[in-house]
Amino acid sequence: MMGDMDLRIFTEPQQGASYDTLLSVAKATEDLGFDAFFRSDHYLRMGEGDGLPGPTDAWLTLAGLARETSRIRLGTLMTAATFRLPGVLAIQVAQVDAMSGGRVELGIGAAWFGQEHAAYGIPFPKEKFPRLEEQLAIVTGLWETPVGETFSYEGTYYQLKDSPALPKPVQAKVPVLIGGTGKERTPRLAARYADEFNIPFGSLDVTTAQFARVREAAEEAGRKADDLVYSNALIACVGKDDAEVARRAAAIGRDVDELKANGLAGTPDEVVARIGEFAATGSSRFYLQILDLDDLDHLELIASRVAPQLG
Repeated sequence: MMGDMDLRIFTEPQQGASYDTLLSVAKATEDLGFDAFFRSDHYLRMGEGDGLPGPTDAWLTLAGLARETSRIRLGTLMTAATFRLPGVLAIQVAQVDAMSGGRVELGIGAAWFGQEHAAYGIPFPKEKFPRLEEQLAIVTGLWETPVGETFSYEGTYYQLKDSPALPKPVQAKVPVLIGGTGKERTPRLAARYADEFNIPFGSLDVTTAQFARVREAAEEAGRKADDLVYSNALIACVGKDDAEVARRAAAIGRDVDELKANGLAGTPDEVVARIGEFAATGSSRFYLQILDLDDLDHLELIASRVAPQLG
């Protein structure tokens, strides 16, 4: 048994999922005792396939789920800073926080997928990271401004003048997630703004090295390294036996050996052992990337056979 591990369900709806499908996954996530339902923020399918019925908007989805669920945390891995103006994003997230009774978390990143910007007429600027920095300063600054006071900001990319900085989120502090493997700017930004640091689809070696950089950056910024939650997002493909693992891998067009090397794949015991290896790096939260959203038995198996072994 390990210490308390959060298991969260992480979906990639740009690959082709309706709101109703996401709702059924979120309800299963809640009913089966998982900690949270997260989704990507993308508008275009990656790889082959038609992507039908088409993309769904991340924050519209979470708003709907906020009203249909009562316990699970709800958030994004990761909202693209290019998609929304920071003042608008602050309002949207605060509103979904209210709609959920204070269960929202904001994962935010610089954006990287040029094709989706081209496909939907979203500007894709060169200097993405400095824009992300300004977005974080503005969103958190708006939320932290005391009621009755105003917020102004004079940045290179965004300027706000005398904002009433409303509405406030329900939570005293909406958790902010920052992630990635950038060696310098990313740890620095996380040290300043993040409540949680996430490694998307990284190896044990990458995870160990990057967590060390973030911990060091946090201490340099005057925070305790343990102020942050450290987490991994990893593809999940769990089966009660080898045949079921193979069937689930085939359903998502992936190779079992590759999944075992790069994700949380195999029988429940194999997956628990793999989680233990990541837990040894300091990770205490796992985002299980679920690609077959029609296979709710997969979630049930993880809830009944993996979760109880994690404390």
